Order: sequence, then C-alpha cells, then structure tokens
Amino acid sequence: AWGAQWNLSQVWILAYPEYASDYISSHLLVYKDAGWLADGLANSRYVSGVGTNLLTTILAGAYQCGIRDFDVDLAYEASIKNELDGTNRPLGAGKVDTDKFLEYGYVPHLENGNGPDEAFMFSASHTLEYSYSAWAVAQWAKKLGKTDDYDKLMWLSKGWERIYDPSTNFVHPKKADGSFIDNFNPMQVWRGFQEGNAWQYTFYVPHDAAGLVGKVGADVFNQRLDSIFTVSRELIFSGGTEVGAFAGLQTLYNHGNQPCLHISWLFNEAGRPSLTQKWVRAILDEFYGTDGIHGYGYGQDEDQGQLGAWYAIASLGLFDVKGLTDPQPSFALGSPVFDKITIQLNNTYYKGKEFVIEAKNNSKENYYVQQYRLNGKVYPTTRIPFETIAAGGRLELDMGNQPVDTYNDY
Repeated sequence: AWGAQWNLSQVWILAYPEYASDYISSHLLVYKDAGWLADGLANSRYVSGVGTNLLTTILAGAYQCGIRDFDVDLAYEASIKNELDGTNRPLGAGKVDTDKFLEYGYVPHLENGNGPDEAFMFSASHTLEYSYSAWAVAQWAKKLGKTDDYDKLMWLSKGWERIYDPSTNFVHPKKADGSFIDNFNPMQVWRGFQEGNAWQYTFYVPHDAAGLVGKVGADVFNQRLDSIFTVSRELIFSGGTEVGAFAGLQTLYNHGNQPCLHISWLFNEAGRPSLTQKWVRAILDEFYGTDGIHGYGYGQDEDQGQLGAWYAIASLGLFDVKGLTDPQPSFALGSPVFDKITIQLNNTYYKGKEFVIEAKNNSKENYYVQQYRLNGKVYPTTRIPFETIAAGGRLELDMGNQPVDTYNDY
C-alpha cells in the first residue's frame, strides 16, 4: 500500500468502490488471523514490504467517502493499533520504530543500524509518513467520537514540524537528543530517507500542505517547486536515461517512485493552480509512453498498477494530496488529458448515475483552464467535494494557452 493513497485508492474509490471494499476486507481477514495490518501482503501472508505501513490511509479514505460495507469497527481497531501500538510488531507489519515515534514525536535517527534498527536509518521519511497516517486516522476518530484517540493522533501528526529545519527549509533527520544530524546533504539518499532525498521528501506533508507553505513562504515555495520541475523535465521527470524507481533517487523529483507522486499537485495548495495544470500535463505527456524507455518492465516502478493508476486519476484532472482522508473529502481540479470523460457511478455506494467532465478547446497547447462550470454555473474554485461528484453531474472546462490562477473573477 506504499503510496497507493495517491493512485489506486483514488481510482478505486471513485470508479470501483467495490474493489476498495474487497481490498479492505481481505486485509481485515489477515488482521484477524495475524493480529496486525500488513506492510506487504501476498496470498494472505506477510511478504517483504518497505518497512512502513500506510494501509490505514486507504481504510480511512474509503470510510470518509462512504464505503462502509466492511467491518468498520474491526477496521478502526486495526488502524488504531497500527498507529498507536509499538509493542512486539512483527516485521510483516512494518513500522518497527513506532515506539520511538510515540515517545519522541518523531523517529530519532541512528547511523548504521542493523536488522530492525535499519528502520531508524529512514528516520525522517518514516516521521513524515507516520505523521500523515496519524492525521488520516485522527479524522476518522473524530467522526466516530473517539476524542482521546483523536488528540493523541493529532499530536503525532505534527511530527513533520519537529524535524523541519527553518534555517534550510528542508526536513532534516534529527537525533534522540534533539539535534539535527551533522554533514547534512539534502540530495543524499538512504541517510534518513527511504528511496529518496530531502529535496523530494520535504514536500511529504500532504495533510498540512498549508502549514508547509506557511513555513517556507508561498512565493519561495512556488518558485522552488517550479524550478524543480523545470530541471526535472530535462530528465524525463526521473533519471534521464531511464524512468524507474531508483533511476531518479539523486534528482530533485522522481516520478518513478511513490514518495513524489503528489508533489505536482501542491501548486493547487499554494495558490498557483496553473502550475499544477502545466506540470501534471507535462508528466502525463512525457514521462509515460509506449517505447522502451517508458514502457512497463523497463525499470519503471509500476508496483501493482500504481503508476498506471496515477495516470488514470491525474488524466481526469482530479487528484487529492490527502488521499481523500478529510472528514469532507474533495478532489483538487486540474487539466484533463481527454476532451470528454464519463465516470459511471456505482449506485450501491453513490447516489448519482454518472459524472461527466468535458474540456472544451482542449489540446497539447491549451492545457490551462480558463473557467470551470459545474452543472451550468460558474465554479469559482479548484476543489470539488467528493459528495458532489458522487451525486452525479457535469463539469465543463474552457481551455486555453494562458495561465489563470484565480477563478473568482468570472
């Protein structure tokens, strides 16, 4: 489930909610049998994972979007255990450093760990991931009236702030004594960051993008992010000579791996939706393809459909950096690849019959949205509630070649 909140989960929840429900129920069977949610799972048994566990974000997102025909009480129990229990966790459950995260509010960094202690070598990235999943489950807890759980989880969700270094505007691995590690190189991989670096992972605050933008400053944030994509475009948004999970580890942005998959949508959160429209369309057009360097099996970290699912959801002009885990989940609006999209809604879960997205005057040059209209009325924002889509309707977009960053004037 590493990163699936930014691709498979959103596609399933939107178009195939029955798949999301079955997926969750399958994992709950393993939880009942083995006592923990799985980091990696195959044939109902633990297999090698990545050492973390973000499955709770998928459970929480499904619940918030109205998919509740699984054992909700068991799912919540499993999710709370995943976030708040650091005792005797098996390797197959991931997050073996949960006890330290609970104690310090961040995962303290250790150099040269061995065995399970290797997790502490990924201290910063784990802190960011655990902060996000804690926030996601906190919103679920609040909706269920679990006040004590909510308070604990919300405190943990601030873990990213505890390793943020305002002197550099990077997240920076921190030791147990509260000091940042020495000789810090934000491009270095594996020292505090799993399959990535500080340039990439500093943007891993999906649950509090506004807080991150506030710390960095909106202008600096957007300039840094825009320059990252400008440079990364020359490398096909990955490693340059190939696209793959590890091809772009020592780059500013690596679309071939999960930790970066939400970053192009962060401009929406920082007041520059036109830049999300520009760069998402560029990634869709240039990272993906059918020739050798792009195709499945040539090093691309497809991971059971994740990069393909990212294409599917992003090409609709829809995405949520929070993985639909808000109490009132919503999608950010972007620039669809297709001129017309019809989403058939599953009436077992949703009220509407279909939701249509139509992009007028759409082309490779006209990728900027000039105006949104929802059911015939001007829509003045770049975020649409999930329940609005689930009720059915029609979203029309007028496309052009000039950027527009505010829609309130129409």
